[in-house]
Amino acid sequence: MIKSQPAETSLNLTQVGSGDEVRVRRLECAHGTCQRLREMGFCENALVKKIRGGAHLVCWVCGTRVALSARLAKQILVEHVDGKS
Repeated sequence: MIKSQPAETSLNLTQVGSGDEVRVRRLECAHGTCQRLREMGFCENALVKKIRGGAHLVCWVCGTRVALSARLAKQILVEHVDGKS
């Protein structure tokens, strides 16, 4: 019998709590949108601290506060820095 691998849990930026520090795992969006997010600092492996949630999120990334719509934040998949989901 072959055991299946556990499903990888993915969180998007809207799902983490305010004050949490996370690492960007990947972006799931159109090429142009991904490029713009990377220019803003939301690159794979970047550390992001979510300051405030809601319809518009405020995050700390690359030494700058950045506001994002919840629609964009849902396209940024992250993991907690300490490894917990």
